[in-house]
Amino acid sequence: MPQIPIIDSHVHLWDPERVPIPWLSNVPPINKRRTLDDYRQATAGLDITGIVYLQVEVAPPFALLEAQELVKLARADSLVKAVIAWAPLEYGRKARPFLAAMKKIGPEVRGIRRIVQDEPDPDFCLQPDFIEGNRLLPEYGMTSDLCCNFRQLASVVKLVRLCPETQFILDHIAKPNIREQTLEPWASQMSELASLPNVVCKISGVLTEAHHDRWTLDEVRPFAEHALNAFGPDRVVFGSDWPVVTLAAPYAHWVETLDELTADRSDADKAKLWRDNAKRFYRIDS
Repeated sequence: MPQIPIIDSHVHLWDPERVPIPWLSNVPPINKRRTLDDYRQATAGLDITGIVYLQVEVAPPFALLEAQELVKLARADSLVKAVIAWAPLEYGRKARPFLAAMKKIGPEVRGIRRIVQDEPDPDFCLQPDFIEGNRLLPEYGMTSDLCCNFRQLASVVKLVRLCPETQFILDHIAKPNIREQTLEPWASQMSELASLPNVVCKISGVLTEAHHDRWTLDEVRPFAEHALNAFGPDRVVFGSDWPVVTLAAPYAHWVETLDELTADRSDADKAKLWRDNAKRFYRIDS
């Protein structure tokens, strides 16, 4: 296990009995209430000093409520260091009132995630209004979490290039096709994305892109290592994607796996991965 206090940059909490979360009905093993107490139980024995909450795709009318409740939780429990909320970025300039309302909720809201991974059009993120929506975020002091899959990665590279003033973070190493061991063109596109200075990469969601019931270290190694090497030690952050990660492994098993994959890296680089880079990107005070 890493001998470094950890900032977990990708955590979900939810109660599908209280707020509609449509996609969870298709994933019965995790379609149940998950609280901060459950997270603490799942991470017992690990030195987790802070988490970043990522929006969970509640039905859009509930998105402001989601952020409001998470900001209240952050103020009541110091483990929650930042909140990444949902906003309708595809409306471009018409998203301004929503972003303004989100900002008023509190400074704990550090960024927006408008997921594109389930959009049937691989070029969804290149709509002019979606580009404009991402360009607006710096005005509100917010970053953009990118959640796409490998089929959409080429378009995401173009989006980031078109929004040089926006700070992006790529979730789940762009969900490569690990099950079929297909490195290209994902690997080349990841290298191209990494050449842009306004994006970092979250080392998360790796195990759930492999075979949930029979993944191996050798199966995930080339994908995780390529992401780590392409972005370099200053632009990678650890994320658990809890509780989604539990579809493939317990929390501690993912931590052990990433710890083994980075065993030959320097202590300074490990500190950046597990803690320091997340603190800098999400503006988490020490």
